[in-house]
This record gives sequence, C-alpha cells and structure tokens, in this order.
Amino acid sequence: MDFTLGDGVRLDYDDLGSGPLAVYTHGALLSRQVEDKMGLVGWEAVERLPRGRFVRYDARGHGASTGRPEPDSYRFQQFAADLVELLGHLGGERPVTGMGSSLGCATMLHAAVAQPGLFDRLVLLIPPTAWETRPAQAANYRKLADLVTASGPEAFTTALATAPVPPSLSGLPGYPPREVGVPAELLPALFHGLADSDLPDRALLPALTQPTLILALADDPSHPRSTAEQLAELLPNARLHISNDSADVRTWGDRVARFLSS
Repeated sequence: MDFTLGDGVRLDYDDLGSGPLAVYTHGALLSRQVEDKMGLVGWEAVERLPRGRFVRYDARGHGASTGRPEPDSYRFQQFAADLVELLGHLGGERPVTGMGSSLGCATMLHAAVAQPGLFDRLVLLIPPTAWETRPAQAANYRKLADLVTASGPEAFTTALATAPVPPSLSGLPGYPPREVGVPAELLPALFHGLADSDLPDRALLPALTQPTLILALADDPSHPRSTAEQLAELLPNARLHISNDSADVRTWGDRVARFLSS
C-alpha cells in the first residue's frame, strides 16, 4: 500500500490485521526489507497478536518510499510530521501504539511531544545518540556526506561493511547489513539532515506519561546505552531492558508482543 504526503513524497507501507493500531518505523539507512534481513527484531509474535492492526512503513527516502535530495527533508521533526500525516490517513481510533528503532525511535518521540495524546504506549528500540553524544555523531554524518559526494556511494558501503560490529550484534546473521535502503542520490542529503537533528529537549520528555518499553544494546556507540538510560529516567512510566548478546536481542520480538498484550 502507499500514501502520498502533502509535499508529494510517497510512503509505502504494510497494513496487517484489524483492531487497535500499532505503527512501527525503522532506523536510518534501512527499510522494512533490509531490516528483516538483518534480523534485529522478529515481528512474528507481534503479527500473531489477536485483535491487533500492525503497520510498518518505509520512511521518506528509504526502501520503496520516495524522497527528495533536500537535507531539511531528513530532519527528525520532518519524519515525525510524516508519521502524524500517515496516521491521519490510516484512520482508526486514537490513541495508537507507536514503535520505532533508532531514527524511528526519534520519530516517535518527536511525534509524541508534538501531538500529546496521540500514543497510548511507546516502544523505543536502540535509541540513537542524543544531547551530549550527538555532536560527535553529527560530525560523522557530515564526513559520510562528504565521502559519498567525493567518492560515490560505493565508498560508503565499503566503510559500512568493514565497520566494527558490537559484540551484542555479532551473532545476528544479517549484521552488519550488506546493503542500504536509501538511493545513492539521496545519501548526502540524508546524512546532512540527520546531522542537524537531535532528540527532543529533555525538559519536554517527562510529560510523556504513557507506558514505554525501551530496548537497548550494551555496547553500540551509535546507539549508546547512555541515551536509553536517560530516557528511562526522564519518561515517568518507562521500562528499560539492555541486551548484552545477540541471543538476548533475539528475544526482542517476544518482549514487544508481551508488552503490547499486557
């Protein structure tokens, strides 16, 4: 299925089941297809839940969705606005369950801050760098934008394939990913948009009182434990689980399903 946003970007999505809606969005550089190959989260347990409607979509510029070579199109706030617009198209009762990984985690938090009451629960997977750790990551994104512009996308995919793998992810069959879910011509704009982004101001987060499950890794510098721990402290009704190895990461799908059914 697909939906065209007000600015002409088309989002491609899957819509399964019926009843209360849960929506999920992936991390930067990925897509539904790439993420499934990685094996980070197995969604089978969620899809088997009774009386549940489960929507996954490719964010703008990713996967089967379209995008523009404009950095402002790839700031966290724009991804959040896209989500709110998509939810308006999907209809159904409000509030809904919001779930996201990395970039998707940022998308959910920005949408929740901008639209109080939109979500009844949140599932935040591998929260990204934020606040004090964000400037260093932003500098990395700008270097990657320069690398792709100067040497082409193959230079980036080579760097991605040879990057160190955190021990907690070393047992996943599709990690590191062997492909990216973003067209080559959009990569520089995406990197610059991500570099100009951060999670919402910490002072805004205590207002998000809905039950929240945070799933994090113990040892991934791109998704530092510090962000997850700060979110667990700032969000009044948050539950944090940190995985030290890939065997525990493989339990995430079941953990999410239990959280949604509780």
